[in-house]
Amino acid sequence: MKKFLSVLTATALTCLSASAAEYDLVVYGGTSAGIAAAVQAKRMNRSVVVIEPTDRVGGLTTGGLGQTDIGNKAAIGGIAREFYRDIRKHYERPSSWKWQKREEYKSGGQSRTGSTEDTMWTFEPSAALQVYQAWIKANDLTVVYGERLDRKSGVSRSGKSIRSIRMESGKTYRGRMFIDATYEGDLLATAGVSYTFGREANAQYGETLNGVQTRHARHHQLVRGIDPYIKPGDPSSGLLPHIDPSGPGEEGGADHRIQAYCFRMCLTDHPDNRIPFHKPEGYNELWYELLLRNYEAGERGQPWINSRMPNRKTDTNNRLGFSTDFIGQNYAYPEASYAEREKIVARHRLYQQGLMWTLANHSRIPEHIRKEFSRWGMTEDEFVDGKGWQNQLYIREARRMVSDYVMTQNDCQGKRTPEDPIGLAAYTMDSHNQQRYVDANGHVRNEGDVQVGGFSPYPISYRSIVPKKTECANLLVPVCLSASHMAFGSIRMEPVFMVLGQSAATAASHAIGEKKVVQEIDFEKLRARLIADKQVLKWTGPKKSGHATGIDPKSLKGIVIDEEDAMLAGFSMSGHSIQPWVSVGYRHDGNTDKGHQVAKFPVKVKKTGRYEVRVGYSAHSNRASNVPVTVEHAAGKTTVKINQRKRAPIDKLFKTVGAFEFKAGKQYTVEISNAHTDGYVILDAVQLVPAR
Repeated sequence: MKKFLSVLTATALTCLSASAAEYDLVVYGGTSAGIAAAVQAKRMNRSVVVIEPTDRVGGLTTGGLGQTDIGNKAAIGGIAREFYRDIRKHYERPSSWKWQKREEYKSGGQSRTGSTEDTMWTFEPSAALQVYQAWIKANDLTVVYGERLDRKSGVSRSGKSIRSIRMESGKTYRGRMFIDATYEGDLLATAGVSYTFGREANAQYGETLNGVQTRHARHHQLVRGIDPYIKPGDPSSGLLPHIDPSGPGEEGGADHRIQAYCFRMCLTDHPDNRIPFHKPEGYNELWYELLLRNYEAGERGQPWINSRMPNRKTDTNNRLGFSTDFIGQNYAYPEASYAEREKIVARHRLYQQGLMWTLANHSRIPEHIRKEFSRWGMTEDEFVDGKGWQNQLYIREARRMVSDYVMTQNDCQGKRTPEDPIGLAAYTMDSHNQQRYVDANGHVRNEGDVQVGGFSPYPISYRSIVPKKTECANLLVPVCLSASHMAFGSIRMEPVFMVLGQSAATAASHAIGEKKVVQEIDFEKLRARLIADKQVLKWTGPKKSGHATGIDPKSLKGIVIDEEDAMLAGFSMSGHSIQPWVSVGYRHDGNTDKGHQVAKFPVKVKKTGRYEVRVGYSAHSNRASNVPVTVEHAAGKTTVKINQRKRAPIDKLFKTVGAFEFKAGKQYTVEISNAHTDGYVILDAVQLVPAR
């Protein structure tokens, strides 16, 4: 009995101590933004506590997203850049290389690490966790794990200020300033701050890329012509799983849908560290029927981006029309209870486990796909408790605060520039698909994937991370900041969240020192401190217009078939960085899956005769010099190879591949493939003009 009382007393004292503790800054959410904020608070001699609802800090940075989405490295400064420097230092140690020699590893893509850089932008989840744990120790940070906010009544306020927050356990944390660093925005919502989720109508903020986007559905799209019904051709059999019967909605209009989530799996092909993909309990083959039909309809590409990380590991992401994104299955997540969210996460894991097994084993999957997937598996030494599977789902967006300054497409493209910058964003406006629906032709289509870039790094307004003054005086929100769906698609990158976390903590410290609400601090003093701490607030590099437009097909003579009207197997990646182009951009093969990506442009002439066939592309040294173009015509088929490294001679866009006879009313094709090509293959448009 005495022992029981002593334990009870110790527990009570612990709870009392936690309840009585008061901090200058309380950070809810140990994401990358939360840890950066805590480090900055300590550097400014402020007391700080980080409350992490799970048992792991770092969010997506330690949860599998090792291929850093960045846009432009030069836009990242301060503590965020320190993180990538520490990643580099980690991999300079020989002990960090267990499954691969250091010289064998080569990063790729925009996250490639140059030989003269002091940073590194690709890493294993465990390496990122080690860096953050070292920061926690070096800065003597107080981190509380496994405590979730009481979302019903867990925020105590005094006037317009938060006084304390209470966890489900009853533990209470008092603070002078608070930061919501969660991906969900739970603290801001519980505090009564205005927020939204889903997509705004284009008209709301004067945008063009927001809302429902069926006409912009260029990326990660299914092969055309796929039947949506369980029994093909029989609507009474019902739709295949995960097709939205209420879609697509009004073009450009607002809706409740949010972009798809997935797990950024960490895989390996090392036999001593690989856990083969398994068929999970609860596997439902019908979930993948659309995947199987997509391949049977002509898809040949690999349905993932499997980016190399150190030690023969990878970071995987969605690619093609049916992949790791569990489209349309997350709409309830932002407002869901904790228990409901856990069910949503579990369904995503079941879906992705079943997907991996299907791609590696199902007889209806093309052999070259099965062969590639079956040599990969989960890693034994990452996310050990989950046998290679992490708990951190990729929450691409959830709630978004609505404050006095809403970041929009106009900020991204430089049409509007805030006067109170606290960091830069630089990534393409990137929204993954949000729904599957049945189109007017009775076929399945994806909708919502928008990828538009071509603009310079741009500033993020301080007002976008603080609530309206009338709503809360001592809260800052660096993750679920005030932004439209489209702008958030550009801002929502881990290094930017770190930048904003640091800036938020700096602002919180200034508010304490100035004895002001966060909306009224001296911004010039804040700006000076941010610059002193090596934050990048202004882009001084080369400028891009951000609103480059392509050539209107209607302005060109003859018959013009844009790549959007072609039958595509692969060629899911888009581009718009090298001009000129027709319409809104061009597609390319990613210089991968050679021999498995094909585009067929439909050709039909109204008048029988001889026509000059031209292929459009934007030239660059990384293009293929041997792109096969096969023209079907009245006399048969002719294959010609074109060199896309050389500038196209006609209007710097089109190259003639030959003159051929076509008969009126008959359907022909111009086929472009990436078979045996030696670089990126570009798809833009095919043009036919009467031959002279």
